[in-house]
Amino acid sequence: MVYSLAATTLTVAAPLGCDGSTAEGAEEAAAGARGASDVLVTGTDEEMLVLEVTPANRVVVRLPRVEVGQGVTTAVAMMIAEELDARLADVDIPLADARSKGNQFTGGSNSVSSLYGPARHLAATARAKLVTAAARQWHVPARTLRTRDTMVFGPDGRTATFGSLTRAAARITRPAVSTDPKPASKHRVIGRPATRIDARDIVTGKAKYTGDLTAAGAKPTVVARPPTIGGKIVSVDSQAARAMPGVHAVVRIDGGVAVVAETFHHAFQARDALRIKWAPGPLANLSDTEIRSRLRAAVPKLETPPRGSAQTEAEFEFAFVSHAPMEVLTAVADVRAARAEIWFSSQTPQSAREDIAARIGLPASKVRVHVLRGGGSFGRRLNYDAAIEAALISKQARRPVKLMWSRADDIRHGRMRPATHHRIRASHAQGRVVAFAHATASVNESSEQGLSTQGGVRSAVRAPAGAPLPSDSGLYNFGRLSGDSGSVDLAIPLGAWRSVDSGTVRTAEEIVVDEVARSLGKDPVAFRRTTLRSKAVKAVLDKVAKAGDWGRTMPRGHAQGVAVHEEYGSCVACLVEIDAADPKNPRVTKVVMAADVGTAVNPRGLQAQLMGTAVDGISTILRAGLHIDKGAVRESSFADFHYARQRHAPQHFEAHIMPSRRDPGGAGELGVPAAAGAVANAYARATGTKPRRFPLDF
Repeated sequence: MVYSLAATTLTVAAPLGCDGSTAEGAEEAAAGARGASDVLVTGTDEEMLVLEVTPANRVVVRLPRVEVGQGVTTAVAMMIAEELDARLADVDIPLADARSKGNQFTGGSNSVSSLYGPARHLAATARAKLVTAAARQWHVPARTLRTRDTMVFGPDGRTATFGSLTRAAARITRPAVSTDPKPASKHRVIGRPATRIDARDIVTGKAKYTGDLTAAGAKPTVVARPPTIGGKIVSVDSQAARAMPGVHAVVRIDGGVAVVAETFHHAFQARDALRIKWAPGPLANLSDTEIRSRLRAAVPKLETPPRGSAQTEAEFEFAFVSHAPMEVLTAVADVRAARAEIWFSSQTPQSAREDIAARIGLPASKVRVHVLRGGGSFGRRLNYDAAIEAALISKQARRPVKLMWSRADDIRHGRMRPATHHRIRASHAQGRVVAFAHATASVNESSEQGLSTQGGVRSAVRAPAGAPLPSDSGLYNFGRLSGDSGSVDLAIPLGAWRSVDSGTVRTAEEIVVDEVARSLGKDPVAFRRTTLRSKAVKAVLDKVAKAGDWGRTMPRGHAQGVAVHEEYGSCVACLVEIDAADPKNPRVTKVVMAADVGTAVNPRGLQAQLMGTAVDGISTILRAGLHIDKGAVRESSFADFHYARQRHAPQHFEAHIMPSRRDPGGAGELGVPAAAGAVANAYARATGTKPRRFPLDF
């Protein structure tokens, strides 16, 4: 169903994340009169994806998703340009403010797949109306007209821009040409590599992030935080800080003491001048060793293996990991007595709006959340810690504030991927696996944490204890499958990190698959080929094996590794080459990936996504993790949280996109488990070891 919104310009809408029943019921009589494909709606557009053609010949789609570097605005612009026959440069994709209805959730690698149908139907309907409007003006059959470059062309050479036709097209109720999207065989934009529509703005500094805003005259703000997770204030002496130049306010909040100042330089200086006595947090006597011991004890027992089978068994430990997006958490808040406005980058703006309203004591209808682009996320912006803090500080300080969390703030007090422990047993007999068991335990966020500013979607972290694993060895013909999960409740702020559970669950399983192949005397690629269930997964595996020259002779201390993953209606394979001649300083030298995601709207964007997942895999397997020392996170910046830098990136990277005409699947998180598994397997083969704790330098 595509709706026409009452407007003086061509404005059409498609339901998104709902069934459109509200609009449909409101205009039931009009639907009967006009036909089901075109319903005039005079009410809200909150539950819809809306397209407007402006008189200036711009095509504007206000997107109910957030752009955090994944390229969703470019992908949607390509869908619109394809069906509308518009120039990509003429399509604008601003981000929608938080709505009270519909679906604005950005996550789960579902943005492109969820928008693909609505966006294309929307643009196809708009094109049909524009063609019909031109046909009526020129008194020619609509079927004789053509569209290209945001213009309509007549058979006699006449032309009209979409913008010049928009008012007439707004009155069209029954288009004279088809409103169906094009078949894939006629795509000229979708499926072709495209440069991001915001690339120039990003590299020239024109693109605006929250930290660039001067909205409402908001003043720079920072927070002094406790030395331990969840520590509490005992007393504060702020006299010296308040007397310093440029300081406007000092206020206490649940997470610490905030300083509002004329510049961030003034704010940081005053923060450091505060004299605060802290009570230790609830984990003050807890460190990594005890956490790992508790996790190991919380792993459920594995089922008894089949009689007569041999066993390949392994246990794995994965550390806490920070999201560490390049843009630190920042939020602008202007809270008044009867209303509030908040500006920040959010994957969950609707939840944020509700929670912020509750915290500052206003109805949600009086709180406006402006969604801005984010400089990276990896799941971090599912939560809105900084926005809640900014709102509370603004309310207490009685002035607009621009709150910035430092890198240390986020690493030491922000969200992180939970630490996990895995126990896996593969039972094999007569050259094949007859049973596969995988049990795991994760750190879960304790209900007693009491970190009241930690807003966000808790359910996105992981399944509750006792739930089936979200990704298991059903990828392979491994006989009887079993698994269970346990948990350890700790007062640690957790968040959904890119690929969520799969990043550890599937990684551990791919390592075991390699070890099973070795125990059976089989090549890892050949073994996978004979046991994988999916033809699509076999195809991506074959692609990387051929493109990466699997099995080639390599120097001592060097090796190849491979892994596969299937999720989000997509699949991927990764081949890695590693130089581990110095086992303590391994370097991934080559990565070859292949993915089948259905229709790849922008292959160049997908290749960039896969490159990012390769770096994630390299980082979390070889170098990057967080230590807990006596209730505090040891790391504080990229100086000691060792995420891969340019010198750790592969010297050679290639990504192959498998051709497909089916609708898009998910891609943003897809590559992480395969990349991590391939790096671990390459390291194991290069060193002749069986790595069990990740990252390896822990």
